[in-house]
Amino acid sequence: MNEHAPAPRQQSFSPQRLKGIVRKESLQIIRDPSSIAIAFVLPVVLLLLFGYGVSLDAKHVPIGFVVDNPDANTQSFIGMFKHSDYFEPQRFITTHEAKQALKARKIFGIVRLRSDFSDQLLSFGEAPIELIVNGVDANQARITEGYILSIWQLWMSRTAQEQGKPLHIPVTIEQRVWFNPALKSRNYLVPGLIAVIMTLIGAMLTAMVVAREWERGTMEAILVTPVRLKEFLLGKLIPYFILGMGGMLLSVAMAYWQFDVPFRGSFSVLFFASALFMLTCLGLGLFISTITRSQFVAGEISILVSFLPAFILSGFIFDINSMPVVIQWLTHLVPARYFVDIIQSIFLAGNVWPIILKNCAYLILMSAVFFILIIKKSHKSLE
Repeated sequence: MNEHAPAPRQQSFSPQRLKGIVRKESLQIIRDPSSIAIAFVLPVVLLLLFGYGVSLDAKHVPIGFVVDNPDANTQSFIGMFKHSDYFEPQRFITTHEAKQALKARKIFGIVRLRSDFSDQLLSFGEAPIELIVNGVDANQARITEGYILSIWQLWMSRTAQEQGKPLHIPVTIEQRVWFNPALKSRNYLVPGLIAVIMTLIGAMLTAMVVAREWERGTMEAILVTPVRLKEFLLGKLIPYFILGMGGMLLSVAMAYWQFDVPFRGSFSVLFFASALFMLTCLGLGLFISTITRSQFVAGEISILVSFLPAFILSGFIFDINSMPVVIQWLTHLVPARYFVDIIQSIFLAGNVWPIILKNCAYLILMSAVFFILIIKKSHKSLE
């Protein structure tokens, strides 16, 4: 045997070493129940809370009625509200009593029918009403006002038809709601929540994987092994990618079967877009983990730069077009913004390719940026 023979060249990439890192990280996940809880228990809890506990629909709103001169016409008008699921009408003798109830938050609005209500209807074919709405919650006030005016217009149309008179309303609205005809807020809240859940799983869990190695003192042992940097990073990402996609599948199943959210698109397209978004979240989390050696700091940073922006700036609850221009530009840095557009379109409208392709392109770009930064910041040294 030649003692001076060169040592065999080490493989630049070893599937065997990658398998070892994946197995190590998988065992760590199994031993740490919190990771499994975040991936599978937390989505269930959040979906149940938002699906059943959070609603932006205006239903059973208490409305006060003040009728100066009760008659058959006023009774007919109030009867429209009694048969509506949106309102719970309450009668008051005077406007002062109704205003006191409004200030005490016992009712949300006041509809006053003046003494000449029927005379105006019979003489001019018009029946004006006085409407007072609590404007503390501006969104609720606009919705309530719109519902009341819709019922008023519907009642005027029916009354004019019964009396055989033309209805003197300059503009008649024939509305048709696309994609969400029932106007259920659950139908767009639940798909949007899936994006927030995936952000939570991807960014928060991976934000601590490298920092954990530093805190426990195991990073030094890994550094002296033949494991390459690419193998180490891939070995850290693969188990959490599988975990995150499992959480996504559970969330989609609950949205479809538990909450009856319509699914009009292709599941394969949703799976592909979800995989892109999960890679972006994993890249963000791993980048956070490479720039800090403390799990606590990594967790705090991940909440500030991933979860909170995904919740507030993604369009999940708050309309981006209603935000100030500076904040609208800021939302372009939030990966969840693009996935919320994709998943809400796939669920409610189907495969709208201009939306899907454009947002997928942004996700590919963002994930590429994150992984380039990770490679730049990662070194197999103690420095």
